[in-house]
Formats: sequence, structure tokens, C-alpha cells
Amino acid sequence: MFWTLELATHLEEAPWPASKDDLIDFAIRTGAPVEVVENLQELEDDDEVYESIEDIWPDYPTKDDFFFDEEEY
Repeated sequence: MFWTLELATHLEEAPWPASKDDLIDFAIRTGAPVEVVENLQELEDDDEVYESIEDIWPDYPTKDDFFFDEEEY
């Protein structure tokens, strides 16, 4: 399983919390790249409910990871 920021952004609007099957269905319905669906199919636990993208990709960058100061602009 290989995630990139570009691939992960396709799941930002997913109906969280969601199961593996829910996420695969969402990715297919929204036209996400095939790599997103393949990554989701590789998830281990079919019964687990994922609360957010961080549960799938723990290294998913958050706003705190960027050094952009919104108050400057």
C-alpha cells in the first residue's frame, strides 16, 4: 500500500466514520484513481471502522505540518 497526498485527498470528503467497504464504494462512486481503490482493498481488517484518513495513513499531513502562517495574509 502506497499513499501520496494526491491519492489521500480523494478520501477527504468520505463519509467518516466508514468501513473498508464504504470507503471502496465511495472511491469508486467519486471516480478516484484506481490506486486509491487498490490501496483500500489492501487494508487488513474488513470489520474495522475508520474514523478518518489518519486511521488509514498515520503520516497524513495536517495543517500543523505546514509552516504557512495564515495571519500574515
